[in-house]
Amino acid sequence: MSRNQPRKPPRGFQRLLWRAPIWLYRLHLGWLLGSHFLLLTHTGRKSGLPRQAVVEIADYDPETNTYFVASGFGRKSDWYRNILKTPQVTIQVGNKKMAAVAEPLSPEESGEMMARYARKHPKAARNLSKVLGLEVDGTEEGYRQIAREHIPFVAFHVTQE
Repeated sequence: MSRNQPRKPPRGFQRLLWRAPIWLYRLHLGWLLGSHFLLLTHTGRKSGLPRQAVVEIADYDPETNTYFVASGFGRKSDWYRNILKTPQVTIQVGNKKMAAVAEPLSPEESGEMMARYARKHPKAARNLSKVLGLEVDGTEEGYRQIAREHIPFVAFHVTQE
């Protein structure tokens, strides 16, 4: 189970490194990240200006055309707080841009998404937990707990391609 508080979002030089994948999309090389990541363009909650983040796609539902992502740095992540205020966003997967509406999932739904992610990608789930400073015992319930407590998930419902 989780024993630590998650790390804070990176600042300074580390933030530049975390944001480097944005430049791949700006250089029209987003296809290099394939279908594992998406570029999220959202509206700043204070400035009202466009903001961007690259986030990992945890799951995709082709029937509803919905992408699911985790806010790895929790509810304090800037992009997460921004989509709470303005859920209308643009996402780009590879070279495909789409309008979408962001819907934060409940803690229970987030727990289920994390357990599903851990089943599909056990090594990535362990590594994500370590990077975020969270300890998990490797069980599905352990992954459910860290998501319920620390890692909210968001559904991006595509509205227009």
